[in-house]
Amino acid sequence: MPASTYFTPASFRLLREFARNNNREWFAANKTRYEENLRDPFLRLIGDLAAPLSKISPHFRADPRAQGGSMFRIYRDTRFSNDKTPYKTWLGARLFHERSRQVPAPTFYMHIQPGSNFIGGGLWHPESPTLKRVRDFLVDNPAAWKKATQSKRFRDNFEIGGDTLTRPPRGYPADHDLIEDIKRKDFAAWRECSDSQACSSELRDIVIDGCKGVAPMLDYLCAALDLEF
Repeated sequence: MPASTYFTPASFRLLREFARNNNREWFAANKTRYEENLRDPFLRLIGDLAAPLSKISPHFRADPRAQGGSMFRIYRDTRFSNDKTPYKTWLGARLFHERSRQVPAPTFYMHIQPGSNFIGGGLWHPESPTLKRVRDFLVDNPAAWKKATQSKRFRDNFEIGGDTLTRPPRGYPADHDLIEDIKRKDFAAWRECSDSQACSSELRDIVIDGCKGVAPMLDYLCAALDLEF
């Protein structure tokens, strides 16, 4: 299949313009531009990821539906936020586990935003019972976590980040080999992608390569939650 380009510099100019005009009036006047230059190409990219993603794991899905699929809704939930701007001015997609609607599960993720594109995956802000299961699994299975996340290839390509505790959580040994990981409140890793790469015909392969790279970590998290990878 020939390589395809999804975004152009004009797409990124539109995202920057959107960020400066995050209001309903501007969006209503520019909705067609948004759909043609951003939403539709992103959905096409998601659809083109489905087959190669299934080779990484048959249990994860790239769903290109405009509603209820992998793509994040553009509308922000402002109910509990001081920021009342109505829209997300970036594109994000979860390539989700087939059981993610029934049980907590890790996910692959891609993000398109001027100057802040990235590909990665993991568990973001898991609830306490899920967090405890992962921590307990880390205590009992340290070698597999080290193999998944401490190899030279992983460390050279991915940053593990998110929120973390300042002290060991109660009930866990402070001298455990993986205590810094046990203190994590998020288990997510990502690597950046430049705007020029996002506008190139290599984007699909870049996303898939990122998914392959972070897959050992997601495999471990699936095992911690009794999910197939």
